[in-house]
Amino acid sequence: MPGSDRVGYPPSQRWSRAATSMQSTDLGNKESGKIWHRKPSPATRDGIIVNIIHNTSDYHPKVLRFLNVAFDGSGDCLIAGDHQGNIYTFELPGNRFNLVQRTAQACTALAFSLRRKSEFLVALADYSVKCFDTVTKELVSWMRGHESSVSSISVHASGRYAITTSSDTAQLWDLDTFQRKRKLNIRQSVGIQKVFFLPLSNTILSCFKDNSIFAWECDTLFCKYQLPAPPESSSVSYKVFAVTRDGRILAAGGKSNHLHLWCLEATQLFRIIQMPTKVRAVRHLEFLPDSFDAGSNQVLGVLSQDGIMRFVNIQTCKLLFEIGSLDEGISSSVISPHGRYIASVMENGSLNIYSVQALMQEINKPPPPLVKVIEDLPKNTLNSNDLKMKMMSGRIQRPAKSRESKIQTRILKQDLTGNLENKENELSEGLNKKRLQILLKSYGEYPTKYRMFIWRSLLQLPENHTAFSSLVDKGTHVAHLSLQKKYPIKSRKLLRVLQRTLSALAHWSSVLSDTPYLPLLAFPFVKLFQNNQLICFEVVATLIINWCQHWFEYFPNPPINILSMIENVLAFHDKELLQHFIDRDVTSQLYAWPLLETVFSEVLTREEWLRLFDNVFSNHPSFLLMTVVAYNTCCRAPLLNCTLKDDFEYFFHHRNNLDINVVIREAYRLMETTPASIHPSSVLDAFVALTKGQYPVFNQYPKFIVDYQTQERERRNDELDFLRERQTVENMQAEVEQRAEDEAWYKRQELLRRAEETRREMLLQEEKMLQQKQRLAAVKRELKIKEINLQDASRRHLLKLQQDRREMELRRLEDEIERKDLTRNQEAVTKEIREDADAHRRKVALEEHVFQKLLETSQTQSTETQKVIKENLAKAEQACLNADWQIQALHKQKCDDRQRSEGYQEAASLLRKNRRKEIEVLNSVVQEEAKKWKEAEEKEFHLQSEKKAAALSDASRKWFLQQEISAALEHAGNPLHEVFLNRKTTGWGSMEQDLLKKVRNLRQRLTAQAQNRCQTPHLLTT
Repeated sequence: MPGSDRVGYPPSQRWSRAATSMQSTDLGNKESGKIWHRKPSPATRDGIIVNIIHNTSDYHPKVLRFLNVAFDGSGDCLIAGDHQGNIYTFELPGNRFNLVQRTAQACTALAFSLRRKSEFLVALADYSVKCFDTVTKELVSWMRGHESSVSSISVHASGRYAITTSSDTAQLWDLDTFQRKRKLNIRQSVGIQKVFFLPLSNTILSCFKDNSIFAWECDTLFCKYQLPAPPESSSVSYKVFAVTRDGRILAAGGKSNHLHLWCLEATQLFRIIQMPTKVRAVRHLEFLPDSFDAGSNQVLGVLSQDGIMRFVNIQTCKLLFEIGSLDEGISSSVISPHGRYIASVMENGSLNIYSVQALMQEINKPPPPLVKVIEDLPKNTLNSNDLKMKMMSGRIQRPAKSRESKIQTRILKQDLTGNLENKENELSEGLNKKRLQILLKSYGEYPTKYRMFIWRSLLQLPENHTAFSSLVDKGTHVAHLSLQKKYPIKSRKLLRVLQRTLSALAHWSSVLSDTPYLPLLAFPFVKLFQNNQLICFEVVATLIINWCQHWFEYFPNPPINILSMIENVLAFHDKELLQHFIDRDVTSQLYAWPLLETVFSEVLTREEWLRLFDNVFSNHPSFLLMTVVAYNTCCRAPLLNCTLKDDFEYFFHHRNNLDINVVIREAYRLMETTPASIHPSSVLDAFVALTKGQYPVFNQYPKFIVDYQTQERERRNDELDFLRERQTVENMQAEVEQRAEDEAWYKRQELLRRAEETRREMLLQEEKMLQQKQRLAAVKRELKIKEINLQDASRRHLLKLQQDRREMELRRLEDEIERKDLTRNQEAVTKEIREDADAHRRKVALEEHVFQKLLETSQTQSTETQKVIKENLAKAEQACLNADWQIQALHKQKCDDRQRSEGYQEAASLLRKNRRKEIEVLNSVVQEEAKKWKEAEEKEFHLQSEKKAAALSDASRKWFLQQEISAALEHAGNPLHEVFLNRKTTGWGSMEQDLLKKVRNLRQRLTAQAQNRCQTPHLLTT
């Protein structure tokens, strides 16, 4: 909990203000002029620059009271409004004042720090807000939307937005378009205390009557934070607030001498300041700006209920200076933004402007010198009656005046006040009571337009604002807390005003708190004056003091003495009617008291009631009693016809067919013809108005009965409190049990939630495992495909190697043939060998193609069982293999052509060499010719035998291939293969037979390789 500090306050009394050189300016009827006529020199002891009053010099002189004041953004110009709606601007540097507007309504709030410097906002008594221009004096805009009086206007630092606050709502306005942007609505039971912008910030602070404080973002209206509840040990009901210029510290106060200081950055209460004991309630708070504190203001002005504004240092908790006094109290106060001036509206309606520099002069003066000089006493020593100086710690003291001068000053002040203040409710020469009575008898009623003014003049209402505020500040009386249950009034505003008026009357006199008929008595006046609660209270109080004399002598019973006077008058003027009442057991409590306790509001219409009370307020208090008798005598015919008691009760509680003018004339006749011995005027006193300043004490009642009833009520309240506490305890126990059940239910729900989360996690794990399995299967498929591709690649590579090997063998055979036939006929042999080689290549290609088709057929037969899974893959692989085989065959042909061209070149070179050597070997060739022919014959014979063997081998192999192909075609059932085989079979007959011998070994190797390839696809398909 934050620390609590006590403000240092001297034990001595405050010094009274001595005569100073304060200037006083009367605005009068002038629309412009000078504020002061000589250069102001404010004294240190009070700091007043000028005192501004506003007296009218019309036919009915009066004092116009200032109600509100506000500074502009520069702090050198201020605006003030009085209770008649006159708005003045005061330019302090230019020493000029100007009347800028006449609104004809009392202003409730002002704001002068708008973005357009010449414009200002004023809240009026009709709940509207208007914007005027001080230069053109024209209406800029008219903003409506409130349903109650606007208590404050807060303007954004940029001057673009404004917040208007009433007791039930706060509204945000755009001052560029004068349109309402947002509206804050709350429950009526809570109520708004104040809503305002933080200085130099974009934050809105809303303070409610339940001590809750919220901070909102201006643009988005997002709740930034809420201040925690204040500690219970310091029970302060927040009423007023103030914020430093840097927006870091919030000061709050209310009906207590404690001030709470909040740190808005940390959102916590960091200090509680206790004001002196003289301070019972705080009415206004405002920080004093300083040019050198960078916005962290240290001096706080505290206006208390005694009308004195005390300025304290919130760090040292010392009292620096005061303004105002008990004789001249301050109603409200505003400090200029630069901290040079203080403008205060006084309780007497005048306006004081203070100089902060003069007030702070004693505090800011340098310390005294260390060297002190002792001088001799002068001959004219000071007497004991002269001024004395008292040294007190914690504050600079001022010289105190003697009692005689003080008393003399007060007397002079009262004389001055008596000369200056001509009360508005005092009867003037043109409105004296006699003339009003003559006018009333002539027309029967007062003009509707001037009726309220005449009533206020007749009743001589003092309009004690301070005394009435002190009664209202006491809150709702305990006797009227449940008023709505007993009197369910539809209008909540009317109910609230009635409750407030009855509470103020109960606080004024304790007997009125137990008076059961007081709501009936006050209700018509409350309904009539619901917009002016002060006038309503004073009218009812005046009615009780004058027209309700001796009503409370038999409290809590009806006033038997008053009813006896009515019965005596009725007996004198209409004995027959009285005898009828006696015969029917109808007493004055039935035919007179209902009319008195409701002041005829139940039996008359509004217009009739107003006409009646025009006459009641214009005559002696006994006229009301005579009106009761006149009402009975004028209604004697229907009353004589009534025989049942219920009929009489109904008659005096409901409206009847009666002319009120006849009743009034009858009342005047009774006033004149009733003997003095039974006339109520002999018992009732003449009219006495309420006193000015404080209301009179009303104790005309049996005190012991009221005290007893008060004790009984307190006892009943204690019993009710006990019952409520017991009910609260039972509710708390039930709440604890319910909370335990809720906790058990929450635990079960938590277990179920955890089980559900576990189940969901398991399902997620299963889904993840299923996804992993699917990915693993996909990886396996990819690996299988890669394995098949690798096998195919290895098989193709093996085939290529085998093909290369066969080509090498063919080249070797070609070389051998060339070397053998070179000596005899190289060109013929070469050509023959090449033809044989080409034939052999075609034959090998044909054999390879046949074997490949055989392999494809066997592979097709082996893969039909797995056709659903690998049909597309096998087709793609076969297509790739066919394409590769064709590409390789083309590549081989190109290689053969290149090698053949190279062989041609080599053969050509050899031929050239042979031609050179032909001459050399010609002789040797001739010699060897015989031998060679012999060898040639032998080789020819061997060649023929080899050709025969090759032909036999080709026939056997051809037969074997035809058998295998026919078997495969029969199994596959494909007719295309038969066509292909028949076409290829016819080609075998045209092959050369002479190359069979040379390629025998090659055929054997190809047959072995073909068998190996036939086994390989079977392995792949399994």
